[in-house]
Amino acid sequence: MLTQKTYHISGNQLAALESGTPSATGISVVFLHGWLDNAASFSPVLARLEMDTPGVHFCALDLPGHGLSGHKSTGNYYTFHDYIDDVHQVLTDIPAKTVILAGHSLGGLIASCYSAAFPERVSDIILIEALGPLAESPQDCVRRLRNGVLSRERIRRKVAKKGFRSLQQALSLRANRSGVAEKCIRPLVERGLEMRDDRWFWRADPMLSADSLYRMAESHATAILKAIQCPVTLIRGTQGYEYLMQPERLSLMENITVHTLPGGHHCHLEQPDQVAQMIDGVVRKRQKLSGLY
Repeated sequence: MLTQKTYHISGNQLAALESGTPSATGISVVFLHGWLDNAASFSPVLARLEMDTPGVHFCALDLPGHGLSGHKSTGNYYTFHDYIDDVHQVLTDIPAKTVILAGHSLGGLIASCYSAAFPERVSDIILIEALGPLAESPQDCVRRLRNGVLSRERIRRKVAKKGFRSLQQALSLRANRSGVAEKCIRPLVERGLEMRDDRWFWRADPMLSADSLYRMAESHATAILKAIQCPVTLIRGTQGYEYLMQPERLSLMENITVHTLPGGHHCHLEQPDQVAQMIDGVVRKRQKLSGLY
């Protein structure tokens, strides 16, 4: 059964959904969700893993500003690199000797960067619709700075939203925007909403919608991908992001396995049993290599 957990990091508290107990001699699989999603995006996958992969600690985090986690201080716009530090603080509190990171979209970008910077802390990474950090030409840096600052200005000027009259209204909107069936995305939506004054509002910090002021150059992303030492499992949807199959990026990692599933960018919500089976395979292989199975 999934339970609620809170991790204390510098200046904030992060919520999580967990199954199992972390052990110094065991394996912990830490899940990192996508932008404006939350830990419940992994609920269907975790439900299957609980049945098929006993004796393993599973932890799905709500990243700062998402789900039930705390918002950062006023004026904080959630820069990408800060997430890497946030995850590092959580992993420091998890006693498992063997840690597997599984990330979707933004979570996969974080997992890629963290495993490159701290190869001794991560045994495997599982990337769902993600492959290394986002990158763009240095020629775009001035445009990005301008657009990023202007996006912050728009957020500061925004009038408070009126919310939704029902959970169903919010569910229908999110399902339509993401292209995922309502029944598949419901857990994510339910965790992402709160009721105030008889209306439903998204819990996510509005500051999350600000454009980034900085994006790496491809040479930076290349250096990070080359620094990843552990085995990589890439899971992509047939209707997902095409850039995931760029041969230039795939060739940078010597130990990568690619799986393609029917579905889009949220293929883990659309095909939870298949994704759980792939994660189970990674865990069992690591258990054998570690003498735990």
